[in-house]
Amino acid sequence: MKYASWIALVLVVAASIALWHFYPSAGTQTVVVYVSHDQVFSEPILKDFEKDTGIKVLAVYDTEETKSTGAMNRLIAEKSNPQADVYWANEPVRAEVLRQQHISAPYVSPSAAGIPDTFRDPDGYWTGFAARARLLIVHTGVDPRPTSVLSYTDPNWRGKAVIANPLFGTTTDQIAALFSVWGDDRGNSFMRGLHANDVKISPSNGDSADLVARGEFAFSLVDSDDAVNRMKQHQPVDLVYPDQAADEVGCLIVPNAAVLIAGAPHPEAGKKLLDYLLSNDTERKLALSDAAQIPLHPGITPPPQLKPIESIKVMKVNYADVAAKLQAIQPVLKAWVGS
Repeated sequence: MKYASWIALVLVVAASIALWHFYPSAGTQTVVVYVSHDQVFSEPILKDFEKDTGIKVLAVYDTEETKSTGAMNRLIAEKSNPQADVYWANEPVRAEVLRQQHISAPYVSPSAAGIPDTFRDPDGYWTGFAARARLLIVHTGVDPRPTSVLSYTDPNWRGKAVIANPLFGTTTDQIAALFSVWGDDRGNSFMRGLHANDVKISPSNGDSADLVARGEFAFSLVDSDDAVNRMKQHQPVDLVYPDQAADEVGCLIVPNAAVLIAGAPHPEAGKKLLDYLLSNDTERKLALSDAAQIPLHPGITPPPQLKPIESIKVMKVNYADVAAKLQAIQPVLKAWVGS
């Protein structure tokens, strides 16, 4: 056999092996899930699901650059020909966008019993679990500490605060939630106040947390897992739950969200995966891991650095309103960033 033929044969065999590993054999149940939660934390949960149920999981993970938007946009593009069964969203607002665009299907999982109604769609189009709090990470040398998101516009903090780019991730959710709660006039005034107070923009929540830890800025609004991660590394930071006074808006809570896709190719396997994601056991695993998620089921211990959900004054938002506002304020955010 000629050398070129050997090469061709090797390539065919290699391709066959790759396909054999990716596509399960006939008769094996399969579920396809798009995931925007960090792969390092979500993949072990999905591997446990495979082991416990025998259902093969084919997972497509968002990259760091497209986090929260890549999977959503892919689901929208595939609306007429769904490829995924489940969407594991790392926040509920884009899950709500999918509901509004008729891409998700209703499913009320028995595992959702005990999760507060605040954190799920009333008709079962998405269900929240394992949450993050949007809180202030503050350098330990700062005294007095900021206590509100409005500290960003306080002249005492001029040039001393940083915020992640509001066009992406949970910072977009935060701004949309404030617009939803305050109204457009006050929301726009807040954005102008950020500029006037010389608030700096960082690429991400993690970058913001690092800048505060290094003492380059006094504080930033980040996700609770960003703060906990730096505290575990014994970096000089503390956390503050913002706006906890009686007359203040409270702390925005951002749960993960489990979504069943309308017209899914494997709907029954998809429902089994949703049951698994929404279980007490999954919330417990995510609380104990470096993901440091806050359980929404009662009676599950949160990470030691964080308060249980019932001890936090939670911002009262309707995630459907926040999703609509998120889309409406995109021109405002782009103008603010300068893009």
